[in-house]
Amino acid sequence: MPEIRHSVCALDCPDCCSVLVTVDNGRGARLRGNPAHPVTRGFLCGKVAQYLEREYSPERLLYPRRRVGAKGEGRFERISWDEALDIIAARLKNVSAEFGPEAILPYSYAGTMGFLNGGGMDRRFFHRLGASRLDRTICSAAGVEGATQALGFRYGTEPEQFPHARLILAWGANILGTNVHLWPFIVEARRNGARFYTIDPRRNRVGAASDKHFFINPGSDTALALAMMHVIIGEHLYDADYVARYTEGFEDLRKRVALWTPQRAEQLTGIAAEEIAQLTREYATTRPSVIRLNYGIQRSERGAMAARVISLLPVLTGAWKDVGGGLQLSTSQAFHLNRAGLERPDLQQKSLGREARVINMAELSRTLTMPLDPPVKALVVYNSNAAATAPNRNAVRRGLAREDLFTVVLEQFQNDTADFADILLPVTTFLEHSDLYLGYGHYYLQLARPALPAPAETKSNVEIFRLLAERMGFDDDCFHDSEDDMIRTLLDSPHPFVRGITLDQLQRDHFVRLHLPEPFQPFAEGNFGTPDRKCHFHAEALDYQPPVESRLGDPELRRDFPFELISPKNDDSMNSTFGHRTSVDRQTAALHMHAGDAARLGIHTADAVRIYNRRGSCILRAVVDNSVAPGVVCAPSTRWGKRAPDKANVNVLTSERLTDAGGGPTFYSCLVQVERIGD
Repeated sequence: MPEIRHSVCALDCPDCCSVLVTVDNGRGARLRGNPAHPVTRGFLCGKVAQYLEREYSPERLLYPRRRVGAKGEGRFERISWDEALDIIAARLKNVSAEFGPEAILPYSYAGTMGFLNGGGMDRRFFHRLGASRLDRTICSAAGVEGATQALGFRYGTEPEQFPHARLILAWGANILGTNVHLWPFIVEARRNGARFYTIDPRRNRVGAASDKHFFINPGSDTALALAMMHVIIGEHLYDADYVARYTEGFEDLRKRVALWTPQRAEQLTGIAAEEIAQLTREYATTRPSVIRLNYGIQRSERGAMAARVISLLPVLTGAWKDVGGGLQLSTSQAFHLNRAGLERPDLQQKSLGREARVINMAELSRTLTMPLDPPVKALVVYNSNAAATAPNRNAVRRGLAREDLFTVVLEQFQNDTADFADILLPVTTFLEHSDLYLGYGHYYLQLARPALPAPAETKSNVEIFRLLAERMGFDDDCFHDSEDDMIRTLLDSPHPFVRGITLDQLQRDHFVRLHLPEPFQPFAEGNFGTPDRKCHFHAEALDYQPPVESRLGDPELRRDFPFELISPKNDDSMNSTFGHRTSVDRQTAALHMHAGDAARLGIHTADAVRIYNRRGSCILRAVVDNSVAPGVVCAPSTRWGKRAPDKANVNVLTSERLTDAGGGPTFYSCLVQVERIGD
């Protein structure tokens, strides 16, 4: 008799869906969204609806393996778990003894968003070891920094309020591709009379469905936001009472943005001055108005400033006062859980007597190929496919190919990074282990239990690092914690948003809303994350210069490489997670071009094209569809390079240049040239 079991999608998405798993004779038969969950509302995205294909794929890794070929060849032999753990422990001990424990680097990101398997027992292990700490910047660091500078807290408008809005701006937000469970709320708002506009260098499915799309030059979002401030203040469209009560520095802001006319912004953004003015007037005079800001805007050299200035717009207009008004970038900071108790950074004192050094993951290519003291001699990769997703991929691969670098990879499939492993360990999927999840696009905390048995010899990240701690001789009590012990530790928080939520409650109800007012209006009466609870504009720091790699940046680079490349998330994949699928490989092998640019270069749809700059080149198939403006090309990310004819993907072109704050990568500040190479 089929049974329905509960799970939670672990993929890096703001929706964090509640999943119902139909299990028949111990095997998963169907996945569907939980209709009882207020945001999931009974459906799943196309990626996860097909997840059982991944779960039962014949390509899945099921046993530990040891490299037998050259690094990068991907040739392995099967070994036992005891052999694998003994080899890893011995090599880590040797590296630590010869070079110091900071010569060991963990490299991970959001392959799972679960607290336990994403950042639990692994953090304890590496803190106790004294390994280098990883600054996990590769996705959202710049936006987090910018939004925090603006508002103090990373709280946002809850999705359930969007139907009340009368104007919705999707700014750098591909909602249908990366946040699809917000879409029904937007549809409801539009049925109620709301207007829906999109601002993006690419007109994707969301832009095509909008009432109006604004093509913006990559990396120029700050200029648009400053010009909007100019119009709001210059035409007295700001909420004078809100500004007087809950902000500081308004007069300095007035002076600062006086120079940022729509005409000036037109030259930088590519959006006509009158369109900027009209958009601003609509935004400032429509109540409620809400901005769905996403992380596309911060993968630019000026990304943190963009997130900061845009986040200040609803402060100026007083949009936070309205149910359905404000802005959402992330809701993640509302989950005030006991992260320190879970991760145990205090264990560094036991191993080093101090905090370990910090290495920025966006600079992995430099970390592995340039002198460091101590050098990185051991690398443990999990929840990430660094050889595909890190910038300057050619340099990353050169670093991974070092014979003196001992590399351990925990994976479900033999992807690009797995090919470079010395030891390759098979791990469970989110359907096979327990974990606790937050949603960074809503306010529900969720518990997942194993819905399906773990196949063959796969183990969870929690279990693997627990076993490694034992092999290393770590006898601290925390390495004996069960998953439930770790969850209870996380919930042991004095913050009123979390206090009182228990494991028993989560076990019974599967998801629990944080202890927040309904509706939650975090900044309706100020209460910003500053000592005086006011929003400080700090106008002296608000400015914009075009990125070095942009149409208005370095003129020499622009002469040689005239196209601005963006590589946004592909609708049917999640970074490189589904790169094993043939359909995804085709989608991420495309280069979208404007018809005028394609005609000038003699390029037609389906032609093979070479896209290149001084860092590398890759071969893609042209798609001439006018989804981008002239001078912009778009390659959806992220392809497994090993599946490409030239073994390359778009990240051979991206640089290690970092954002203006937060240390994030600048994937969308990238100049390239394009040439046709065949049919």
